[in-house]
Amino acid sequence: MLPPKTNKAVWNKLSKLGIQTPEDLVLHLPLRYQDETRLYLIADAPVGQTVQMEGIVTHASVSYKPRKMFTVKMRDNSGTLALRFLHFYPSQSQTLVPGVTIRVNGEVRHGYYGAEIVHPQYRIVREHAPLAETLTPVYPTTQGLSQDTLRKLIADALASVSLDETLPETVLDTLQLIGFRDSIEGLHRPGPDISLALLEERAHPAWRRLIFDELLAQQLSMRQHYRQRRSRGATPLPSRGKLSQSLLASLPFPLTGAQKNVLAEISHDLEQSHPMQRLLQGDVGSGKTIVAALAACQAIENGYQAALMAPTEILAEQHYLKLSGWLQPLGITVDWLTGSLKKKEKQLALSRVASGETQLIVGTHALFQESVDFAGLALAIIDEQHRFGVHQRLALRQKGGEAHQLMMSATPIPRTLSMSYYADLDVSVIDELPPGRTPVTTRLIESSRRDEVFERVRNACLQGRQAYWVCPLIEESEALQLKTAFETYEHLLQTFPELNVGLVHGRQAAAEKAATMASFKAGELHLLVATTVIEVGVDVPNASMMVIEHAERFGLSQLHQLRGRVGRGAASSACVLLYQTPLSETASARLRIIYENTDGFEVARQDLALRGPGEFLGARQSGAPMLHFADPERDVDLLEQARATAERMLETHPAHAERHLERWLGQQQELLKA
Repeated sequence: MLPPKTNKAVWNKLSKLGIQTPEDLVLHLPLRYQDETRLYLIADAPVGQTVQMEGIVTHASVSYKPRKMFTVKMRDNSGTLALRFLHFYPSQSQTLVPGVTIRVNGEVRHGYYGAEIVHPQYRIVREHAPLAETLTPVYPTTQGLSQDTLRKLIADALASVSLDETLPETVLDTLQLIGFRDSIEGLHRPGPDISLALLEERAHPAWRRLIFDELLAQQLSMRQHYRQRRSRGATPLPSRGKLSQSLLASLPFPLTGAQKNVLAEISHDLEQSHPMQRLLQGDVGSGKTIVAALAACQAIENGYQAALMAPTEILAEQHYLKLSGWLQPLGITVDWLTGSLKKKEKQLALSRVASGETQLIVGTHALFQESVDFAGLALAIIDEQHRFGVHQRLALRQKGGEAHQLMMSATPIPRTLSMSYYADLDVSVIDELPPGRTPVTTRLIESSRRDEVFERVRNACLQGRQAYWVCPLIEESEALQLKTAFETYEHLLQTFPELNVGLVHGRQAAAEKAATMASFKAGELHLLVATTVIEVGVDVPNASMMVIEHAERFGLSQLHQLRGRVGRGAASSACVLLYQTPLSETASARLRIIYENTDGFEVARQDLALRGPGEFLGARQSGAPMLHFADPERDVDLLEQARATAERMLETHPAHAERHLERWLGQQQELLKA
């Protein structure tokens, strides 16, 4: 814990920064630095740079037009500098009075009356006060916790905490890393001759060492948990081939090479006596569902049950219909379970699952409720895994003691993110689309040209095709002023009297949603107005056009997933992104990326560069050590070295590995649960 002299109020503020021990303080590294080791003359101060100057206050006044402002003028032997405070306290105007000597730090610019600094940092000094001997660190902080307090606490921690080396000498020598103590002291107290640019870009050897350490701690933790899981027992499921061969023979299409490869990896895992933990990635339409069905066959032909959990009822029902169509002709009993089932239907489904009559159960999070008992669950398949929390995934897997687990994601995870945050899983990638998928043309159209889009939709539908019209909200939001699904539905009914228009959204009753989707799939509806409930899993080959309203409000992953709902048949397909100006810089970048790229992995890579890892990880953030200093894209070379080093250290230097984990993760080492 922190030293006893740290008062409770300060301790509470430190806790908000994730600081609970002196070791945490040592690893609380600066965001940037101020150079207080030298003084510039006012006349020599470079414009646009943050510099330090010293002088005597010659004037101080408060003005009220055009707005309230406190202005101070100071001079040295070379000239005069104006200091402007737009927000200030009365105490400042009582302290900064003519005659006092002050030392200021800030960015010089040319103002109306010459050189000036707006809101400088300052302190009153005696003449000939000594300059700082090192660059002054500026730390991440929170309201009420000053830089001076942080600097004092960190200095005390540096004097009391052990800065011993946790890496074996062979690692230091092989990777040419500098020592831990030198890195820590070099970042908290950098000398005046060290390049500020190298420090602030995190390219200095001291930063490189600590970034490597952080990545190594993450890799050690996740590989350690990976090993622990492999030490647990699970039911081996030998590949007997009878059911899977029957299923393959009944399909109107062959598997792609990529599907065959990942199926072989999954089949091999299921044969082992430890639980499979595999993530199956594949772009929209790459054929993950048939791979999941074949994996389920391997469990079922060994006399066990399989379960498939999806995040929404629409997706769960789509899976149920597709899997039933494939598997029931083979004599496999497929059932489904969601929260909206009527009590009698639910009880019937529960009893069939408990008796073992149901061999494959498909559903939503209702599958892991306490009332669900499996006769022999051996394989848990989780679709769109990033939408479920760690504990939800764990709850389903534990329904079968130690069931094998296959997680699927149609949101491609960039390679560097997979290497870092998914290092505890085996990862398979379907990197090939089935033949016959029609490329989707993406069009960007400003919303003022809406009439042109109406004509395109009308023509497509009158030619026998179908279309989606996607809206971001289902009820009015004055703040965002977006078109609602209800509003759009009413408007399109009037615009297209010759077409059958349907509406589906997340707040409809499950039966109503299912009926609307069935009508659309059967071709009875020409146009479906929908919210993002159709984002994943919906497969209507005749739908060849999609319009996304207010596309600037959607994330890249959502836009890519939605676009994947069309182009599933032989007809040429288009996705129209209707946007409203003016566009923010970020929205403009998103639309440019989705317009220029159809490959989901490239979209994901650029999305990661744009927004960082949070959205890709979803609920997984609670199950993996987060990175504070490292950036997997920028530091990919160190990430690769950390992965290889983690395996070697666990094998040959386990004591070093434990000490390293203790330093970097402390009490967080037990986070990986599923």
